[in-house]
Amino acid sequence: MPSATIPHRRRKTPQSDDEDDSSSPSTSAATSSSQRSGLNKRARINTNGDASPRSGSPLLPDGYLAKQNTSTRNGRSGTKREVEKHQPGAIVRVKLTNFVTYTSAEFFPGPSLNMVIGPNGTGKSTLVCAICLGMGWGTQQLGRAKDVSEFVKHGCQEASIEIELAADPERHTANPVIRRNIKREGNKSQFFIAGKVATQKLVLDLARSFSIQIDNLCQFLPQDKVCEFAALSPVELLQSTQQAAAPAEMIEWHSNLKDLRREQKSVQAHVAGDKENLASLESRHQMQRADVERLRERAAIQERLRLLQKARPFAKYREARNRYLEAKRTKKDAQATLKELEKEVEPSLRAINAKEEYRNLVNEAVKDRKRAVERAEATADNMVAKQKGMEDKLKDLVMSFDAERNGDKTRKRDLARVEAQITSYKRQMDVEPIEVDVASYNEQRREKERGMEEIRTRIDASKESSDAIMRRFRDDDEKVRRACVELESLESQAGQQGTKLRQRSRDTAIAWDWIQSHQDMFDKPVYGPPIIECSIKDPKYVDAIEGLFQNNDLLAFTCQTRQDFKRLQQQLYGVMKLADIVLHTVSSGIERFKPPVSEDAMRRYGFEGWAIDYISGPEPVLAMLCGECRLNQTGVILRDISDQQYSALEDSPISSWVTGKQSYQITRRREYGPGATSTRVRNLRKATVWTTQAVDPRAKNDLQDNIQGWRDEIAELNRQINDLKLERQGMVNDFNELKAEKERLESEKAEKQKANAELRALPTKIEQQEQKLAQLRAAGEGVRKRLADIQEEQDNLVLEKGQVALNYADALETFRQAHIELLQAEHILIEAVSDVEVLREHGGAVKAMLEEKQREVAQIERDFASLNKSAKELLLQCQQILAEAQGTIDDQFYTSLPEGQTSDELETEIESEKARLELVHEGNPHALQEFEARQIKIDKLQEKVQATESKLEEFTSSITEIRELWEPQLDELVKKISDAFSLSFEQIGCAGQVEVYKDDDFDQWAIQIQVKFRENEQLSILDSHRQSGGERAVSTIFYLMALQSLARAPFRVVDEINQGMDPRNERMVHERMVNIACQENTSQYFLITPKLLHDLKYHPRMTIQCIASGEYMPKNYRDLDFGRCVDIMRRVKAAG
Repeated sequence: MPSATIPHRRRKTPQSDDEDDSSSPSTSAATSSSQRSGLNKRARINTNGDASPRSGSPLLPDGYLAKQNTSTRNGRSGTKREVEKHQPGAIVRVKLTNFVTYTSAEFFPGPSLNMVIGPNGTGKSTLVCAICLGMGWGTQQLGRAKDVSEFVKHGCQEASIEIELAADPERHTANPVIRRNIKREGNKSQFFIAGKVATQKLVLDLARSFSIQIDNLCQFLPQDKVCEFAALSPVELLQSTQQAAAPAEMIEWHSNLKDLRREQKSVQAHVAGDKENLASLESRHQMQRADVERLRERAAIQERLRLLQKARPFAKYREARNRYLEAKRTKKDAQATLKELEKEVEPSLRAINAKEEYRNLVNEAVKDRKRAVERAEATADNMVAKQKGMEDKLKDLVMSFDAERNGDKTRKRDLARVEAQITSYKRQMDVEPIEVDVASYNEQRREKERGMEEIRTRIDASKESSDAIMRRFRDDDEKVRRACVELESLESQAGQQGTKLRQRSRDTAIAWDWIQSHQDMFDKPVYGPPIIECSIKDPKYVDAIEGLFQNNDLLAFTCQTRQDFKRLQQQLYGVMKLADIVLHTVSSGIERFKPPVSEDAMRRYGFEGWAIDYISGPEPVLAMLCGECRLNQTGVILRDISDQQYSALEDSPISSWVTGKQSYQITRRREYGPGATSTRVRNLRKATVWTTQAVDPRAKNDLQDNIQGWRDEIAELNRQINDLKLERQGMVNDFNELKAEKERLESEKAEKQKANAELRALPTKIEQQEQKLAQLRAAGEGVRKRLADIQEEQDNLVLEKGQVALNYADALETFRQAHIELLQAEHILIEAVSDVEVLREHGGAVKAMLEEKQREVAQIERDFASLNKSAKELLLQCQQILAEAQGTIDDQFYTSLPEGQTSDELETEIESEKARLELVHEGNPHALQEFEARQIKIDKLQEKVQATESKLEEFTSSITEIRELWEPQLDELVKKISDAFSLSFEQIGCAGQVEVYKDDDFDQWAIQIQVKFRENEQLSILDSHRQSGGERAVSTIFYLMALQSLARAPFRVVDEINQGMDPRNERMVHERMVNIACQENTSQYFLITPKLLHDLKYHPRMTIQCIASGEYMPKNYRDLDFGRCVDIMRRVKAAG
């Protein structure tokens, strides 16, 4: 139908300076001209062609017409709206050309609440799209088409959006006008500001300078983003709220706090690790300090001992130098005394020396005569030796002669013996050979062997029967032992658990028995199933805890190394062929498994503890259960939880918990958004594993009956074993008799065969003896010749011996003559020696004194030279030591040595230090190096910790400083929002509040909206699970309205927020919105809706934008006067 409108007064812009102003009543409308096809909806018309309402209620309230002055088309209005002004940044005008459904349209929004109404498809949301794109933002803020070119009207190549904003008097002299031209080809856009080409960034900067935040859902909520706003997390809602209503510095403060807190947590984590490391190092340092002090004391003693030992040459040099000086003086005095004495005894010494020279010559002659005697004596001795050698040779010849003669006699005896042996062998040749029936003997032997083999087979069969019976005996005995153990364990907790294990899995019970017997095969202990290893600390929690486990969890074995896992897997699966086995490997301790929240937070959620707190057992088993069943993340409470607790848990890090009767498991699908969760609830079954039960009498009687039956069977088996033993003994005796008979036959056969063999060998033996006889006869033929040769050699040797005797007589005469000459020379020597002695007796005292003095001087000189050499060597050693020690601590030690210290005193001091060293134990030789290296680490770590703590203090100070600025303002802001939000809910008979959720981490601070739509409910957090779509829509619009008076943005847009509301809520929300949005000095507000209820509240500050679009629209939209249409409708109703 044609759309009526009363145009708003046009404000002057740089683009429309030549146009005339026009006036309008307080209800203005935007008109659009769109040449549509027959697909457009047609409005119902009466016979006069005027638009008629669909109900009997007035289209506008009476107050509207009462305040309306008479006006003409495009004339001025006489209401107060003339003096109302738009806030800086508010939208004054929107002009669209070839944009989506509009060929040409122009909107003049009012400064307060603008209700944009019209049927579906007329282009209400198109206005929202135009505001977004015209301000420079992209299509992603709309949730519709991806490319901006898709917003160009069908059949056109270019579209334009022109938006006029209210000027800021302090910055602008005229209203800024932004224009965006969109070209379909190439998906390109061109921006203009005040008619001049501009970049998109300049346009965005201009919009943001007015605090326009199209990307903030609290300011700009298009139709396709309503669900997205409802899905905002509380944290995101706080961020959007601050952007919409808080000063810029608050947003910056919040950002700084989040950054500072993240850095603070990072530094705290590092400093905690450093402190832990430092405490460990200091603890080890303190424990080692006594050892190190002892090592340092020992090192100091060793160093002093080294220096004292090295200082020995200094003490020795001092002593040697003193002795050298003393010897020098002594030498000088002795040499002077010797010279004086030599002058006194010189005449006497000359006579003695001459006589001594004569004596020496005679002595040499005596020595020559002695050598001549010795030579003669040696010659005679050689003759005697030669004679003795000839006598020995004669004896050898005699012995050879006798041996040859005796050998002939022996040969003759052997000759006779061989002849007799040949005769004996020839007589034996005449004896007949013994007949031996070998086949008979062999048959008899085989018969005995067959009998023995038969008996052996019977013995083996008896043994096999005995072994089978013995195995049954041992099996029954083992069954009795196990049954007795099981009978005893029926009344013990461990026994009951073992019975439960066997009932649940026979394979697992067999595997556990094997593991207990072979723990030495594993690198680390292998733990049994939790049903054996674990227990519940408090019986009242047994149903809750046991309900968390599956059967496989209760039967799982726990290995601590991968090697043990492979070894056990091979044994149980490969060797023992067991099937119902569960194996797990745990390589880390239980300390790795942390709860998802702190203990205080867990208490706040209402839990009594974590599941792991109520079960005891070995740490590796508990770690395995935490890894498989997440016991460390499962909360426990014996009573049922409330709806409020459930809501809190849904948004918490805790994903599983167990109550007195049920267990809960929450599954979160992050890829589908924060609200995509599902909860699985299971009823708890009654515990059967970790419960104490009375002894089962039937099971006990069954065990006792089995034990008695096995014992009776054991007695019978024992009797059978004894019978078999007696039977085997008889068979053994028969076997031995056959064996003896077999051996007798073999012996008899062997003896006969031996006799026949010897008879067959006689010809060979006779031939051998005849050969030996010939050899003996041949040997006898050369005996006489050998005896004659020996006799001739004896005669020659006797003649030679006589000649040697004559030569010996001549040697004796030579010896006698030389001996006489020696005696004569010795007599002359005696006389010379006597003369020397006589002279010595006369000058003996003087010479003795001289010789003594010479010896004394010589000794002194030798001592002096030795002392001089020793002193020089010691001096060289001292100089070398001082050169090596120059510039070191050793130099100070050597220079500080006592001047008069002797070697004995030094050795005494060395022994004293050695004694001290023995009293100080050596200990670990590397402890001192480790201690010093650790001290360096500790010093560095302390400096690092101090610097880090200083940094933490700076963080804390900065956080406190910023928080003291930000938190009060945030609390005040949220309080104002909450007051307005609560007031809105009170107006509709419900309740609501807004508060800040505060956390240690500032990036977790959030806005929590709590609402109550029914009297019997408690305030609960607004989410997509507890409230209906209409309730969430009411809460959303009330929250946005609560921001109205606080918002820094110059305008706000909400598109079709009332969709899904019931009429009661929609009416109350509309009334509340009008009251808030039409207050003085509030920002501009756009409410887009396709439907309106009748008799809604109206306020003079409202502006109603009626979107009229269709085939009956005039080509020039200015020709349509909506005010006139209303007057016509009122007249029609009045006439009716």
